[in-house]
Amino acid sequence: MKKSGSSKRESDTNNFTSALQRAAGLCSRQEQCTARVMEKLSQWNISASDAGKIIARLQEERFLDDARYARLFAMEKFRINGWGRVKITHALKQRKISEEEIGQALEQIDGEAYLQSCISSLKQKSVSLKETNQFTRKGKLFRFAAGRGFEPDIIYRALSMVEDD
Repeated sequence: MKKSGSSKRESDTNNFTSALQRAAGLCSRQEQCTARVMEKLSQWNISASDAGKIIARLQEERFLDDARYARLFAMEKFRINGWGRVKITHALKQRKISEEEIGQALEQIDGEAYLQSCISSLKQKSVSLKETNQFTRKGKLFRFAAGRGFEPDIIYRALSMVEDD
């Protein structure tokens, strides 16, 4: 009887170590958020207490940092995908990133580059619109920019600059 209990503990220890190594590998290949790693640990059938210990260890060893993840995510989605702050915020909230970390990540986005990105998106979309009625055209452009995650005040400023061209 004693032998099977010992074997169970060894199995749990091996499972914990294996999961820690797999999670560290996951985090070293690509920046991850805590929620995503917790999801993976759950899929790997790791107990909640062990998952908590693994997360703590990964954070301690700097494999996992939600603030760093938020900054990189925000810059990538802004530069590569042309997303606005609203869409970035929503995506980070889905990943259970704190409001404070989201705010810090969004501060990294340069205000002038942000406005220029909105203007560029609107100009590109404007070319593809066949609508001739200015009111309807403006509405379509506004909805397009809002769908990209830009705030209304930025969209209005960008629209006025696009019209001037």
